[in-house]
Amino acid sequence: MAKDKSIFTCTECGGTSARWMGKCPSCNAWNTLIEGSSEPAAGKNRFGSVHASLAPTSEVLPLAQIEAADFERHPTGIDELDRVLGGGMVEGGVVLIGGDPGIGKSTLLLQAVDALQRSGMPTLYVTGEESGAQVAMRSRRLGLPDSQVPVLPEIQLEKILHTLQSRQPGIAIIDSIQTVYSDQLTSAPGSVAQVRECAAHLTRTAKSTGTTIVLVGHVTKEGALAGPRVLEHMVDTVLYFEGDTHSNFRLIRAIKNRFGAVNEIGVFAMTEKGLKGVSNPSAIFLSQHAEPVPGSCVMVTLEGTRPLLVEIQALVDSGGPSPRRLSVGLDRDRLAMLLAVLHRHAGVACMDQDVFVNAVGGVRISEPAADLAVMLAITSSLRGKALPKGFIAFGEVGLAGEVRPAPRGQDRLKEAAKLGFKVAVVPKANAPKKNDKAFEGLTIYPVDRIEEAMQVVRGLD
Repeated sequence: MAKDKSIFTCTECGGTSARWMGKCPSCNAWNTLIEGSSEPAAGKNRFGSVHASLAPTSEVLPLAQIEAADFERHPTGIDELDRVLGGGMVEGGVVLIGGDPGIGKSTLLLQAVDALQRSGMPTLYVTGEESGAQVAMRSRRLGLPDSQVPVLPEIQLEKILHTLQSRQPGIAIIDSIQTVYSDQLTSAPGSVAQVRECAAHLTRTAKSTGTTIVLVGHVTKEGALAGPRVLEHMVDTVLYFEGDTHSNFRLIRAIKNRFGAVNEIGVFAMTEKGLKGVSNPSAIFLSQHAEPVPGSCVMVTLEGTRPLLVEIQALVDSGGPSPRRLSVGLDRDRLAMLLAVLHRHAGVACMDQDVFVNAVGGVRISEPAADLAVMLAITSSLRGKALPKGFIAFGEVGLAGEVRPAPRGQDRLKEAAKLGFKVAVVPKANAPKKNDKAFEGLTIYPVDRIEEAMQVVRGLD
């Protein structure tokens, strides 16, 4: 019997090579080629089934002549999940959800699919990692003892596709895609080829039958979805679970969404009865100090379409000959740049100090609108003087010391005023018009430069 030849597959782009190379010849990524056995020649009917085409063949038409119908959405009954999805599940959509083990992926999906089943939608839960008894045990633990969700313990792709064709569910959960394998390939379940092939077939099935398919994906040590990056390109929506497994709070972030806003987040609290949506997530990220403390500044960040108040904490302490710069939830390189701007344009020197910055609650802030709050928190810690009670700040700071406007500044200020904040230092371009009742009780100080912001803060002492 002829021995299968080895073939090397790239984990980033899915490209292949007949021999091992340090750099992928397709995407030029280093150390991404993984050895596997070459697949047997594909039969002529491998892609000739009904699953091969995404839609029936039709004539070519100009865009102006194609009817632009909106997608029908099916709310899951879990408001925070619907927010991330853009309003609910879309017919024929494919959703990929990933996160650390034990963070709550299967729990949330079981709650969502049970709610859809009770609303009258036919459902199917395919489990490849647990037995039916284990899923039933989790269902009872979540307070769903009479759940009627059909469960299929199966990992063979062909049997799963046959069940989807025969039952025609409105939504199907595949938990997880790394456990599914196809008889057409000889590689082991979870390999790059198997994950890519099974996901492709399931996507074609979703598009051709109108079934919404949710794929659960494993993550690597770095926190990225395991398998080739092409898996993220195949699906319509990519969701990531974030948060510390030791905390009761979980965040779901939309990394990609063809039917809604990107970077939208949903906030959940883990309880004995499963995940519950948090209606006021700003309360999670704000401190519970009875009185203001040095090194703390509240900012308003945007997560998708939602303004969110987050506390930025800074600690400045005496350092040695090589002072440390450490940030959690913020860009470390940007922290070094802000310290240089703070020294050059505001006269605040930290070159011999250790500087630690943290975004409270485990949230990650990537937008530059956090610059002003970070710099004010660092200055507050260095001076040992707390910012006034009910104080907020936001705005991007440039290398020349200018304070640049933040997107949707009016919405940020309205959220702060709604939550009872009294003082705000913001970019001048974000300052609202006078006599606007939406900002009653909020004193706003518009600034053009970082020096002006420092003067305002000193005047409030």
